[in-house]
Amino acid sequence: MKIISIETFTNEYIGLVRVRTDEGDEGWGQTSTYNADISAQIVHRQVAPHILGWSGLDIDDLNREVLEREHKFPGTYLYRALCGLDTALWDIRAKRDNMSVCQLLGGSSKAVPVYASSMQREISPEAEAERLLGLKEAHGYFAFKFRIGRECGHDIDQWPGRTEAIVKEVRKVLGDEVSLLVDANSAYSPAKAIEVGHMLQDYGVSHFEEPCPYWEPDWTRQVKDALEIDISGGEQDNDIRVWRHMIDTQVVNIVQPDVCYMGGISRTLEVAKLAQKADLPVTLHSANLSLVTLFSAHIMGSIPNAGKYLEFSIEGLDYYPWQDNIFTPNFEIVNGHLQMPHKAGWGIEINPEWLSQSNYQVSYTGSRL
Repeated sequence: MKIISIETFTNEYIGLVRVRTDEGDEGWGQTSTYNADISAQIVHRQVAPHILGWSGLDIDDLNREVLEREHKFPGTYLYRALCGLDTALWDIRAKRDNMSVCQLLGGSSKAVPVYASSMQREISPEAEAERLLGLKEAHGYFAFKFRIGRECGHDIDQWPGRTEAIVKEVRKVLGDEVSLLVDANSAYSPAKAIEVGHMLQDYGVSHFEEPCPYWEPDWTRQVKDALEIDISGGEQDNDIRVWRHMIDTQVVNIVQPDVCYMGGISRTLEVAKLAQKADLPVTLHSANLSLVTLFSAHIMGSIPNAGKYLEFSIEGLDYYPWQDNIFTPNFEIVNGHLQMPHKAGWGIEINPEWLSQSNYQVSYTGSRL
């Protein structure tokens, strides 16, 4: 089974990848969201030329070939582009065995528990609590994550007093029976993060994500060692050396790789195995409703050290209009669980209308367009 073509269908936000083989296989994947038009250029210039004509079954070897041939370009765009190839090849492998990717990885979960994840900081505490309560009543969510601090905030709140106010309000409105998680997005110095962390503990918050700048792992470790609350992180990281250091030196309690930032399923599984050896849970970062959430669900449904829940964005088309109409069937949440029907491959069909409105490029054996 040789790869004969790699196609990209992109806009500024989403980049889909289709891989075809000489035996008639077709697999769909996705590059990382945002600046997807740039990632598509990397697919055709720095990924496709190295693997066209190769067997599509040796996914680890293909990843290694691309990264070694492009070893002078170890930046995020190469991994974002590589994800499109990797995830399309996993789709092909699973389809050839008439299994879902989750089943191919050894999983059998019919549903994956999720936490409802808010992406908003501009929202007031009262409005955030009200919409989370509505989602709880409508879909049975039992875990919620919301934003605190200011992104890369240097100890500054989004506005004075917002962090403490939103923690108090959400806990009051949702009650004690739900799990609360927060995301600081690199907001704090260690001292401030520890101060905020004690307040979070007082309100029963169970998960404190990226309290300090992610590029300062020693700061994050200080926070973890000072608090009882679980500290999580890792969504930005794609270098296995960084992951080994993070896991070996116990920077966090929960690791959170992002499949698309990592470069695909294969490299995310590598991180999951490192975490498993260290007895650390994996709660994948999947902050929008493109294919990244689907990829993450298949992994979380199959790995032995999956965390308590998968991240599931609650932002609709008013916030992320580019999420619309990409594939069917859409995600279905029942009693706080994402349903897993286990159709072959990723179990979806890409919407032809979406494809018709995208920018198209193709690389194929013998030539590149």
